[in-house]
This record gives sequence, structure tokens and C-alpha cells, in this order.
Amino acid sequence: MLQINSLLSLPKLSTSFYRRDNVVLVARELIGKILVTRFNNQVTAGRIVETEAYNGIVDKASHAYGGRRTKRTEIMYADGGKAYVYLCYGIHHLFNVVTHLKNSPHAVLIRAVEPLVGIELMLQRTAKPKADFSLTKGPGNVSRALGISTQHTGVDLLEDALFIVTDNDDISQKKIIATPRIGVDYAGEDALLPYRFIVKDNPYVSGKKHA
Repeated sequence: MLQINSLLSLPKLSTSFYRRDNVVLVARELIGKILVTRFNNQVTAGRIVETEAYNGIVDKASHAYGGRRTKRTEIMYADGGKAYVYLCYGIHHLFNVVTHLKNSPHAVLIRAVEPLVGIELMLQRTAKPKADFSLTKGPGNVSRALGISTQHTGVDLLEDALFIVTDNDDISQKKIIATPRIGVDYAGEDALLPYRFIVKDNPYVSGKKHA
């Protein structure tokens, strides 16, 4: 099991990682990276095993489709490397990574992580009696377990509260599968785009496991 000191010594993903123009590539390359929260000096972390790309104004599944701008989505138009957290069904806080450059509203939803550090704290936050695969399966559970909420929208992912690191423990490309996204049937043909990435056979992955 990864120790906190070792975790905090790992390099954060750079600005250049987030500001690339291919959000689908970024979503794929976030697989295997480690999402870390450090709130009130309490650390939790999990390895990213499921992501979804949202390709800005041309993507009918994106909150920014057609150039839509609201108070909630304004952060999507920032330079890449910021957090975008929104409330789904008035209950679930969903954490997204803003990518690309200013005024190009690309984002990657983190749908599942495999817990690495702070599991006891995750259990407290989720009111679960014991750890099972549901702890961080699905984007609402990811945020709940890691303590992420809408108040963290706009947080710079290069700072020390909410960030993503790499330990070079690369997941084999053969284990990364692309599938259509989940819950975006309203997006018509864009719902069929292979913009969701999962780690094959990982028990924390939500929804369908096939390509």
C-alpha cells in the first residue's frame, strides 16, 4: 500500500499535460494516474480507472455544447488544469478536469478510482461500515469518498489541496478499453462516441465493462 509521504513526493501532472487540444487523449492518459485530496491536512487518494471525455462546443453531451455559458459552466472556459465540480440530481458532486486552453471548454469526468490512501477516512465520509468496490465506483462516490464538492470548482490542480500525480506505474495499453459514455442518450449520435475509458476487469469501474 502506498504511504502518504511517498504519495506526496510524487510529481504532479504539469500544466502542459492539461492544456493539450485533444481531450480524448487526455482522458485516456489520465487512466492510471492518482487523484489526491489534502483537505485540513487529511489525505485521501485513488488510482483513476475510469474517465469520460467531453469535447467542448461541438459535443452534444457537453455542458458547453454550442458555446453555452452559465455561472456553473464558466470554469470550463478557463485554461486547462482547473477543477470543475457540478451537482447532479441535486445529490452527487461530480469532479471534472478542465483541459485545453482558455475559451475552449474541454473537460474530463473522473468516473471511478481504486482507493490507495486514506481508506478509513473514505469510509467515514461515505458512512460505509466496511470497504467494498462501491466505495469509489461511479463519479458521485469518487467525490464523496475523497471529500470533493462544488466548493472546489475552480481549484488549481497544480496546488496542494486537490491534484493528480503520476508514479509511472503505467497500465498496459491492452488493459485500457474505449466505450461509449454513460447516461448521455440525449446527445444523439454523440452518445455513441468512444469517449469513455476504463481499465479492463477492474472491479471499481462503473457501468458496462465491455468495449
